[in-house]
Amino acid sequence: MVRRFSIAAPESAKAILGERLKFPSGKYAQNRFLKAALTEMLSVFDHSNPKVNGVPTQEILNVYDKWGNGKFGLVLTGNVQVSPVHLEAPGNAMIFKEGETPARREAYTKWAQTIKQDGALAVVQLSHGGRQTPITVNTTPFSASDVKLEKEVRFLGFGKPIPLTVEQIKTEVIDRFVYAAKYAYETGFDGVQLHGAHGYLLAQFTSPTTNKRTDRYGGSIANRQRIILEIYEAIRKEIPASTGFLVGLKTNSVEFQSEGTTADDAVEMCKAYEKIGFDFVELSGGTYEQLAFQHIRDSTRQREAFFLEFAEKIRPVFKNTVVYLTGGFRTVNAMVDAVKTGATQGIGLGRPITAEPDLPKKILEGSVPSAIHDALDQNNFAVSLLASNTQMEQMGRNSFKEANQNVSYGLSDFSDEETVKRFGKAIEDFIELTRVQASKGVAIPAVITFEGVNV
Repeated sequence: MVRRFSIAAPESAKAILGERLKFPSGKYAQNRFLKAALTEMLSVFDHSNPKVNGVPTQEILNVYDKWGNGKFGLVLTGNVQVSPVHLEAPGNAMIFKEGETPARREAYTKWAQTIKQDGALAVVQLSHGGRQTPITVNTTPFSASDVKLEKEVRFLGFGKPIPLTVEQIKTEVIDRFVYAAKYAYETGFDGVQLHGAHGYLLAQFTSPTTNKRTDRYGGSIANRQRIILEIYEAIRKEIPASTGFLVGLKTNSVEFQSEGTTADDAVEMCKAYEKIGFDFVELSGGTYEQLAFQHIRDSTRQREAFFLEFAEKIRPVFKNTVVYLTGGFRTVNAMVDAVKTGATQGIGLGRPITAEPDLPKKILEGSVPSAIHDALDQNNFAVSLLASNTQMEQMGRNSFKEANQNVSYGLSDFSDEETVKRFGKAIEDFIELTRVQASKGVAIPAVITFEGVNV
């Protein structure tokens, strides 16, 4: 029996969380729930044949087969890379012109269809790793400036970045995002989300920490966010809003570091996003240097959402653009309160929906008042991330039909302390494997294969 956060859900929960959301381009989300982007690392990755890299596998389709039966309003894919040599991690899905094949196009078409089974909108999150590309993938990645990321992730460091020229900003960034957006449109997706948060390339331009440019892409807030606005305009030139195709953005509300983007900066940037016509903006925060996927401030702990205080400051900027807030939501009460107080319109869920892929459906049916309360260290983001990746790997072992239409079949119950102890040993073994591979300069997808049940 799984353990949940103990709380009684308000009677208004179904009515409020089940409300449709209308986007400026005309489409509706069937409810307020957003399946947030999570790094699956389950797509093809082959050092010897890079053109096949990033093709979604049957495993990733199986994962979304479960979420496609979870009654979300909008489902985001994990970050799909627009450059084959600028990744968040090996195993990322990718869309890039040099790798176009019938197999890739067929896989993306199936991916969109799988997501939309029970009425959810299917949206591809487009991303570019920039300076956060692991050194085993690219020793000299592109970035806004030459500010190196002095940190290791999964025992891997990062190369000294090369500042993009103005011409390369067009050919290596804007054109690649536009190509990927058109690809998503042609394969049946309802929209794309530009990943402008968490220290990836677009955030490397918007943040003063990483943008030291003196040309029209550096200096003022308007200049630093210029690349995002130009990508938006270039996409809309190819796919007008009249098509109903959504263009959204994930942006940082705050970065919690010296010289980083502040909430006041975010307010100014969001004014421009509203003006230009983004369909939705998802508010988040943090970077690799200062992870913020936990409670930085005690004042937010009771209200659950990590970035609630900052969202309340930013939200009034938006009149037409739909706002989603992701990170920290665990109980229906907090979700309803965030909507009722006007902090957000949509509720983004990440880690809770790898433990329970149909959590929105259960909430809307009134059968559960909260997410599963795992026994993991809530202040250790790395462990929680590994647990979610592990559960996604387990979700990928079988389809919804093969799992007898039980979306949670075979998932490890991390609310059970004995399971968490066994997982701790699996983490130790995985860390050692990762350390050895890193010492050899080999990049591997950071997914632990742990227990679970195959049908």
